[in-house]
Amino acid sequence: MKIQIHKFFIAFLLLLTFNFANAQQNDKCRYTKTNYGYLMVLREGDNVLALIENLAKEQNIPSANFTGIGFAQDATFGFYDFGEKKFHPKTFNKVEMGSITGSIAWSGDKPSIHMHGVATDNKFDAYGGHILGLKVGTGSMEIYITVNSEKLERKVEQPLNANVLQLPCLK
Repeated sequence: MKIQIHKFFIAFLLLLTFNFANAQQNDKCRYTKTNYGYLMVLREGDNVLALIENLAKEQNIPSANFTGIGFAQDATFGFYDFGEKKFHPKTFNKVEMGSITGSIAWSGDKPSIHMHGVATDNKFDAYGGHILGLKVGTGSMEIYITVNSEKLERKVEQPLNANVLQLPCLK
């Protein structure tokens, strides 16, 4: 009987080790390369803005646009007050992102992410605008990133104190 319990315990530990190793492996795989750029599949608790920024740095993405959908634990929208020159944030919990859209550019040596979206709650009320923070909720979030070949920059422009995408002029 002791040998059977011992064998069961060892098998249980091996199973836990295998599942932990697989969970770690899946945890590392948040994006894959596609013909047009990248596909990200994010999981509960992931910080969407930070992971897009990390991808841009790791893969040296010159510029890109992206779209997405999925569940959010927290979605913080900001309404820009042009008089005060700052965002007024409002956070919504446990919402579904019906639409996410944005762009990746650079500000010096750091990626600059500009994201907007629309979130709906369980009453189908919708909220939208500039996204200041987004954390994945139960389920997943899919982000489709289309990479552009030219590096684009953002610079703060006055009098609004807004971070504006800079375009190269056509000749």
